Amino acid sequence: MSTPHSTCGLSRREFLGRTALLAGAAWLPSTTALAATPPRRTHADQVPLGQTGIKTSRLGFGTGSHSGNVQKALGKDTFTNLIHYAFDQGITFIDCAQSYATFEWIGDAIKGLPREKLFLQSKVSGQPEKVLEAIDRHRRIFDTDYVDSLLIHCMVQDGWTDPFRRLMDGFAEARQKQWIRAQGVSCHSLPALRNAVASDWTQVHLVRLNPQGAHIDTPTETWNAKSDSTHLPPVVEQVRAARAKGRGILGMKLVGDGDFTRAEDREQAMQYVMKADLADAVVIGFKSRAEIDESIARMNRALAAS
Repeated sequence: MSTPHSTCGLSRREFLGRTALLAGAAWLPSTTALAATPPRRTHADQVPLGQTGIKTSRLGFGTGSHSGNVQKALGKDTFTNLIHYAFDQGITFIDCAQSYATFEWIGDAIKGLPREKLFLQSKVSGQPEKVLEAIDRHRRIFDTDYVDSLLIHCMVQDGWTDPFRRLMDGFAEARQKQWIRAQGVSCHSLPALRNAVASDWTQVHLVRLNPQGAHIDTPTETWNAKSDSTHLPPVVEQVRAARAKGRGILGMKLVGDGDFTRAEDREQAMQYVMKADLADAVVIGFKSRAEIDESIARMNRALAAS
């Protein structure tokens, strides 16, 4: 039989203590609710590049506007300072190519930055006679042991995987040597993109993406074919097929190769690509701090709304 100072086997002091504890806990958010709240996504997130095992910032710095001549016109010191400014804002992805006017500047531009935090992507044009030497040149120019992602540049040819087999084999050998971490292709026509998606060799796709269809891949086997929004659906179809295969997808031409001079066009492109979840990361060619700041704000706004 319980005494006047006990409740269900608990002393009055224990009972009152537990009651107070439960009352206080009722004001706290549940662990389940906290766990269900997704973290805020930003431009600086280190996101997985498909199933390559590589991570990169969601926003990248492009060094090839109009073949790099836009950045080249800044002068080497200003270009270097801009790369460092972008890094300080959390942009660790730098995209370049051997054919860009800025190619020789990259090594000095990244000097002093922690290599392990950078995602360096470059591209090989044509079919060099000595493939490994051509790949090694990127390492020497960048003053690095490895390139994170190396792409075949500006592919437009239908059925390209057969005539480019020697180059593809060279990339694979360089990956075995740990000179490059991932291999892929930058496509500039729909037939080339379809070939890239169908090929098991491809790990990374650099794809032109914007809802206006400016400078986007078309059925014509040329890099500068006239395009519009009607050309977007088949490109998106291929991108989604590549994502289903675990490929890394990097988007480009979000400012229409510089054609989007209206702020609303740049906003529309960023909102579309982020909300449609088409790319792991995107690259934009910058020539000023103001352009970097604008793209950061646009991306973060789009991510918050998606």
